Amino acid sequence: MLTFPVNGTTDVPVNSTITWNAVVGVPGYIISIGTTLGGVDIVNQTNVGAALSYTPPLGFPENTQIYVTITLFFFDPAIPDVMCPSSTFRTEDVTSPPPCRTMTSPADGAINVNIGSNISWNYSPTATGYRISMSTVSGTGNIVNDQDVGNVLLYNPILDLPPSTQIFVQITPYNENGDLSPCLEQSFTTGAVAVLPGCATLISPLNGEINVPLTPLIEWTAVAGAAGYKVTIGSSPFTTEVLDNVVFSTNSTFVINFEPNRTFFITIIPFNAAGEAIGCITESFSTIIGCGPYFDSVTGELIIINPEISFPDIISFCQDELPFLVSSTDAAEGFRWFQIDEFGNETLISDTSDVSLVETGEYRYEAYNTVLQASGTVECPTSKFFNVVSSEIATINSVNITEQGEDIRITVDASGIGDYEYALNDTNGPYQDSNVFNTGPAGSYTVYVRDKNGCGIAQELLEQDLTLEGFPKFFTPNGDGVNDFWQFIPTSLTGEMNIGVIYIFDRYGILLTQIMPTSKGWDGTFNGQPLPASSYWFNARDNLNNEIRGFFALKR
Repeated sequence: MLTFPVNGTTDVPVNSTITWNAVVGVPGYIISIGTTLGGVDIVNQTNVGAALSYTPPLGFPENTQIYVTITLFFFDPAIPDVMCPSSTFRTEDVTSPPPCRTMTSPADGAINVNIGSNISWNYSPTATGYRISMSTVSGTGNIVNDQDVGNVLLYNPILDLPPSTQIFVQITPYNENGDLSPCLEQSFTTGAVAVLPGCATLISPLNGEINVPLTPLIEWTAVAGAAGYKVTIGSSPFTTEVLDNVVFSTNSTFVINFEPNRTFFITIIPFNAAGEAIGCITESFSTIIGCGPYFDSVTGELIIINPEISFPDIISFCQDELPFLVSSTDAAEGFRWFQIDEFGNETLISDTSDVSLVETGEYRYEAYNTVLQASGTVECPTSKFFNVVSSEIATINSVNITEQGEDIRITVDASGIGDYEYALNDTNGPYQDSNVFNTGPAGSYTVYVRDKNGCGIAQELLEQDLTLEGFPKFFTPNGDGVNDFWQFIPTSLTGEMNIGVIYIFDRYGILLTQIMPTSKGWDGTFNGQPLPASSYWFNARDNLNNEIRGFFALKR
C-alpha cells in the first residue's frame, strides 16, 4: 500500500515522509509506526484525516527496521475500521552529525515575549537529541548551560524568565557522530510580568466526535483572562485550508459547508496582552456520512436529506378488525417497520410503506432517503418508536345521580379495554375525559361514552325526572318537637308526583329502614339505637316508576 518507502526498501533516509495510495471510498486514514511488527513506539494510532502522507515529527531511528500500519477509517459506526497489512523498510546508517537548528518560537528578535514561554525548534534530520543553552549575557549559559533535553522539539524552562530582559538561546542537535557546534545563538526580549491565558477545549463538537453536521456551530470553553482566540482548522494536522489562525473575540463560530466524510483538526489558542496560551493541543472531529445539513449557497437554506416524518405515538385497532393495516403517508424513498420484543430486539416485518399489524406491543417505523457519496450509496433515515394497543366500545355499567347543592351530579361508570371520553345529550360532543358531569336539577339526559380510538360510542338514556324538590336536605331528631323526622314533603313544585316506598341507606350502602310517604318519617334510629350525625342516602320511585336518588344530613 505504501508508495514510499516501498515495502522491503533499505537505506531509507531517517527524515523521510511516508506516502501511500488513496483507497476508493475511504474517507480517512490512521497511521501507526513502530520498530516491531504492529508496534506503535514511534507513532501510536494517529488520525491524519484524508491526507496521503505523514512525516514523523522526530524522524526515524537510524539503521533500524521500521514497520508502518495504515488503518482505513470510516465514519459510520456500523462499518468497522480496516487494518491493512504492515509494510516494512530499513533506515540508513547515519555517519555524520546533524545540522544546527534555530528557534521557531519565540522568533529571533521577538520582543514582549511572555516570561513563561517555552522554547521550540524544528526537527534536525539525523538528530537523536538536543542540547540547549540560555543566557542573559551572550555565551555565558547563566540560565541553562548546554543542557541535554533529549530527543524533543520543545524546552520548558523550570523557572519563569526574567522580565524585560534580552535572552540568548543556542540549540545544538547531536547524534552518535557528534554535533556541529558552535551553533548560531539567537535572542528575544521578554516583556513585563503578565499572566497568560490557559488553553481552551472543544465543547461542540466534542473532541473525537463523529457524525458532525456539515454546517456546525463550533464552540469551545471560554477562558478567563483571554482577549480573543486564534483558531486553525484543516483536513489534516498539517493543513489550514478551512481557517488559518483566524481571530475570534467570542468562544464560538459557525463554519459553513464542511466536506462530508472527513476528519477535521482544530487548534484553539487563547491570547491576551501578555501573549498566547502555551501548549494548546490539536483536537479533531469527523463530519456526517453525507445526510446534511448542507448549506445551499444559491438558496441560502440548509438542505437535509433525511425525510420528515409524521407518525403518532400510539396506534389502536378494534378487537374485531385484525389484521390492522397501517400505511405511511410520508414522502421517502424507502420504508421499514420493526417489531420490538420484551428484550429490545427488533424484527423487520415490512419493507414497504404498508404494514399489517396483528399484535399489540412496541414497534419502530423508519423512513429513509439515499444519497450517493464517495464511499457509495448512503441511507439517511428518520425513525419513530410507537406502541400498538387494542380497543373496544365501552360498556356502561351504571349511571349514578346524586344531589350536589342545588345541582345534580351524574357519574358514569364504564368499563372496557379502550381509552374513553364522555359527553351529555349530543353524540358529537363536546367530549371530556372526566366521567363526572355537574348539571341542572331537572331534565332528561343521554350519556355518551366514546372510544378515543374509533371503536364506537355507547349511550344510555336517563329518562327519570331528576328534580329532588320535596326531599329535605337535613333533619334534627333531638326530641324538641321540631324537624324530628325526615320525610318527603309535597310542594307546589312536585305537582301531582306520587312517591312510593322510600329506602334509606347509610353512606356504606347498608339499608337502614324503609318508610311510606304517609308515615311520620324516619326518626334517625336503627334497631332502636340513635345513629350519629352524618350523611344518609335515599332511594324512591314515583308513580311513573322513575327512580329518585339523593342524600340528606342528620344533625345532632
